[in-house]
Amino acid sequence: MNSLLAKAAVSYLLGSVVGSLLIGRLRGGVDIRRLGSGNAGGTNALRTQGKGFAFWVMVIDVGKGWMAAGLIGSLAVPGLEAPAPQWRVWLPCACGIAAIVGHVYPIWYGFRGGKGVATLVGVVIGLDAWLLVPMLLTWFAAVVVVGFVGLASMAAAVSIPLYALLGGAEPRAPLVAFGVAAALIIIFTHRSNVERMFAGTEPRARRLWLLGRRRA
Repeated sequence: MNSLLAKAAVSYLLGSVVGSLLIGRLRGGVDIRRLGSGNAGGTNALRTQGKGFAFWVMVIDVGKGWMAAGLIGSLAVPGLEAPAPQWRVWLPCACGIAAIVGHVYPIWYGFRGGKGVATLVGVVIGLDAWLLVPMLLTWFAAVVVVGFVGLASMAAAVSIPLYALLGGAEPRAPLVAFGVAAALIIIFTHRSNVERMFAGTEPRARRLWLLGRRRA
């Protein structure tokens, strides 16, 4: 249990390194939380700072999720007792969730981070890259049908535990639990998007949405 908690803590600290805020600081102190939508994620980085800035933001945010779940979770640490076998399969999932929480509530940046989607993608790659298939297909289908990127991100997150449960992913229990926790986090961080959708002020990804409309 000590190993699980220690690795989850390290993953949280890693997750707290928010790509947009790090790159912004290196580029003269740009804080995109004061620009555009106020979100410290890749979409706002793209809209306010351009493609090059957003690319490195995504590299960092996806990369730290992959490191937390794919490396830290399975890494043998000298001085730390290895967890019991029944806990060992939970380590990568726990580290992944910790990294996402760190991105949303980063200790290095006043607990104001992004919405966690890019970090979730990295975590999924670290856990089981095949989980990306239903996640990305769900995201694309939702954007084409309704045009709301935020809603598509929530739907994609919900697809993870459903696929893990129905698609036979292993280890099933940890992946389902991870998927449920991740989906709840993503839905919570997109609550303002939901409010804007109900108010009719949420912008649409027009090209993909119109593509869906034409097909209809």
